[in-house]
Amino acid sequence: MAKDVNPPRGMRDFLPHEKLKRDLVLGAIRSTYQAHGYQEIETPALEDISRLTSGQGGDNEKLAFRVLKRGEELEKAMAHGVEDLADLGLRYDLTVPLTRYYATNRAKLPRVFKAIQTGPVWRAERPQKGRYRQFVQCDIDIIGDSSVLAEIDLLISSLDALGAIGVDDATIRVNHRVLLSNLLDGLGIPADGKASAMITIDKLDKIYAEGVVRELGEKFDSQVAQTAAGWLSSLGSNLEIPDELREIFAAVEAKFGPGRLRFDPTLVRGMGYYTGAIFEIEHPESGSSIGGGGRYDGMVGRWLGEDVPAVGISIGFERVVDLVTVEKVAAAAEKPKLVLVLDSTNPEIISLAILRQAELIEQGYQVRLEERPKKLNILLENLAEQGFNHFAIINVNSQSLETLEIKPIA
Repeated sequence: MAKDVNPPRGMRDFLPHEKLKRDLVLGAIRSTYQAHGYQEIETPALEDISRLTSGQGGDNEKLAFRVLKRGEELEKAMAHGVEDLADLGLRYDLTVPLTRYYATNRAKLPRVFKAIQTGPVWRAERPQKGRYRQFVQCDIDIIGDSSVLAEIDLLISSLDALGAIGVDDATIRVNHRVLLSNLLDGLGIPADGKASAMITIDKLDKIYAEGVVRELGEKFDSQVAQTAAGWLSSLGSNLEIPDELREIFAAVEAKFGPGRLRFDPTLVRGMGYYTGAIFEIEHPESGSSIGGGGRYDGMVGRWLGEDVPAVGISIGFERVVDLVTVEKVAAAAEKPKLVLVLDSTNPEIISLAILRQAELIEQGYQVRLEERPKKLNILLENLAEQGFNHFAIINVNSQSLETLEIKPIA
């Protein structure tokens, strides 16, 4: 019986053309953010498990992959019957590591720190379509700026980044946690029930207004349900922008025109650490959001003992990659990809091929060397699928670039 040689469930291999596409998309996003003045950082894949389960990560904390203690520490813990044998965990997002990073390096960072962070994260959830146990996140955050300029900067930079990869029709839903809290007060939700009520309202797109009303009635009482039903039925498509969000809308619309932001009083965002404006990016071709974030002024201060303003947004890289066509990505790849097919593998031909390859790379080509097979057309068809678009034959006459006959792979 053949052995299972697949990657672990919820994790994936990427073929060369898939990897190229992912790198091009991620590179375009990062370059756009850098052009807006963000600086790239890197944090370890592992963090102390106590930090990952400190209450900052919401429900994601339950999905953390735990790493056992090692060597003598593990033996000692087992001998003493210690229940928690893990001391480290794989990061489940990039925000918790960022807050630790900032607390560690604050003295070396600018007063207002604009960070880019990209990389894999891991969550021990049930794999299904669109949900993986290892996936890439792409975040930008601004730490140290309490003004509305930070939110404006994030939203404009993110829309520009999406535009750089051809995702021009994304829109961003916006709400504010203060407005949400006031709404819950108006619905008659007690203070100790607000978190539960937000969980219910957050399900609006899945269970619809009727389901939200019914669930609020079950959790609280019929008066809450009746008030919620009236509120939901009053929501229209052209809601007045509240004062808390007016500056954000005005600035973004000044650049992109109306329609790229949409005020949504039902937007919750699941994380309990949000303290101000919250965002969710949507796209007409995606059944789920393709990004989101918000202001989280209380998180960094947990490691420093003082509050530090912070706001961030994450592009859902795995979902965005699916929206980008190969043609759009290829347009960003300026270097032509060329195959040099060696007529034979005798030393003279190999030397000529290496010399011509070096010269072509200097001119901006990506160059691959291949020995000529019996059926050249099959080789070229296969390489065309990998993104190569030109070829040339190397033989004894290939004494200079001028003697090469570079042809398109048709």
